Amino acid sequence: MRITLPDGSFKELESSTTALDLATTISKGLGQGALVAKVNGAAVDLSRQLNDGDSVEIVTDKSPGALEYLRHSASHVMAAAIRALYPNAQFGVGPDIEDGFYYDILLDRPLSSDDFQAIESKMGEIIAAGLPFQRSEVSEDEAREIFADQHLKLELIDDFTDGETISVYRLGDFVDLCRGPHVPSSTNIKAFKLMRIAGAYWRGDSEREVMQRLYGTAWFSEADQTEYLTRIEEAEKRDHRRLGRELGIYITDERAGIGLPLYQPAGARVIRIMQEWLRRDLYKRGYQEVITPHIYNADLWKISGHYDFYHENMYFFEIDESEEKDLSKLSEFAIKPMNCPGHVLLYDNELRSYRDLPLRYFEFGTVYRHEMSGAVHGLLRARGFTQDDAHIFCTQDQVIDEVLKMLDIVDFIMETFGFTYYAEISTRPEMSIGDDDKWEYATESLMEACRRHGLEFDINEGDGAFYGPKIDIKVRDAIGRYWQCSTIQVDFNFPERFNLTYRTADNSEAQPWMLHRAIFGSIERFLGILIEHYSGALPLWLAPVQVAIIPVSDKHLDYASVVRNTLEAVGGRVAVYDQNEPMRAKIAKAQIAKVPYMLVVGDKESAEKTVSVRERSQGDLGAQDLDGFAQVIKDSQI
Repeated sequence: MRITLPDGSFKELESSTTALDLATTISKGLGQGALVAKVNGAAVDLSRQLNDGDSVEIVTDKSPGALEYLRHSASHVMAAAIRALYPNAQFGVGPDIEDGFYYDILLDRPLSSDDFQAIESKMGEIIAAGLPFQRSEVSEDEAREIFADQHLKLELIDDFTDGETISVYRLGDFVDLCRGPHVPSSTNIKAFKLMRIAGAYWRGDSEREVMQRLYGTAWFSEADQTEYLTRIEEAEKRDHRRLGRELGIYITDERAGIGLPLYQPAGARVIRIMQEWLRRDLYKRGYQEVITPHIYNADLWKISGHYDFYHENMYFFEIDESEEKDLSKLSEFAIKPMNCPGHVLLYDNELRSYRDLPLRYFEFGTVYRHEMSGAVHGLLRARGFTQDDAHIFCTQDQVIDEVLKMLDIVDFIMETFGFTYYAEISTRPEMSIGDDDKWEYATESLMEACRRHGLEFDINEGDGAFYGPKIDIKVRDAIGRYWQCSTIQVDFNFPERFNLTYRTADNSEAQPWMLHRAIFGSIERFLGILIEHYSGALPLWLAPVQVAIIPVSDKHLDYASVVRNTLEAVGGRVAVYDQNEPMRAKIAKAQIAKVPYMLVVGDKESAEKTVSVRERSQGDLGAQDLDGFAQVIKDSQI
């Protein structure tokens, strides 16, 4: 039989040859390093027999995505260890996830980190034994017999359709229901560690059993794992939830509600600085600012499609608008999860001509989305947040140029904060609206804009919005993590659903196209990313307090006021530390607050009209002329 390799070459093999046999015939080293195979694009075990005409790629530890197979296998090793230690455990599912894996279990006792050592020790024994992952396909009756004492597995078996293949994997005495694939042997797992325990409802249903979700990580080498654990430790130090409290940026209070941040003065100031900075730039780029309501009648969301496609993520309520207080006349409203319908109504408020296009509306609009409480994570995933939202109404021929202009804004913002980034283009999902030709044009327009901009992109199949494809911008922070921020979407469905039109040059009627974009994404999320990226030490231009003035004693308060007035006159944000505390304590307080500059003023500084400058990371910079330092602060304002 003939097999096609990734480079387009062919390999002639005997029938009944397995993927592992193929790897070994290519080279002995490839056979030893092979983990799984991709046959016609689908990942399979190395034991899979090949067929004539198959296209085959051998996956090793150097292949993209190889870790997911290692980690899925590690989850089985962990489950086997738990079964050996706790024979009565009931098992749910155990997938690989980003940076690791987990397994959901039901147990008659709560596990804690104190149990990790015993579980890891048993996992080590299984790995050292070099047990193979052995796949077999069974009938439904055989599967029910194998898992007769596992009621959760039996429930999963109920979900299989008639004729669907049921596969199980054996690892020593442990057998699990699984589609696979797995690495050849437990010895392929070179490094692993249990990380934490959380609670999880079985199958995400709050009416079902609460299971213990045990998380772990696995790597191809101890060095890779050590690097990861170091990165995790650094991430914990940078956690924006802790720093947000310590720096007086924001708080959360469950009396207000989960996922609803409350901004303290420092946080409010930072957000306003970000908004004013971006607002000035957008006006220069031809945008017009608008303001729209926070609630709309539900009928509007039915027209837009959100009522059908986004209902579970929205907050609905009813209002009696009748003078007679007739409960039969209740009207349904929803708090907006996005700003687009309001911008559509503004466009539709008057007759539009091709001369009006492109029409660019922007808004710092606060929206609310019903995130699951377990998914809420500080500012990074909140239920209430503000988008730097914009919608551009344009002709079909203007789409690519307008996307290019948006990518220019992305460059401007990300370069300002020192972020590198890459792009993903998300294509049509299964749940979507609109005809194929327009989806194809919209998707190709995004790709062409990226090409012209010189921006490399990956394809994220099926993850577009229900009304159009999108570009997602993923920024890389100071410790190598990637965050999804900016989004650019092409939308031809809203104009159709709301019957938007404009007059063309020949005085006929045409339908505009609509582009959605948010560059920060959400200001809350972007601020959370910034706090972690800078470890709380925001750049001088963005810091809520740029300068802390530290008088040596009360007799220097008058000169401290002169310094303050001088700096505020050039736009500086200043605090005078006039408390009756030792100078060292004031400096320490400013350091904890991550204030960029500390100015110590005493007798000499008062007499010479100077300031003794300390920078938060460089320390003592010596004496500087007051007017000269004021110029530094003036130049920092953007």
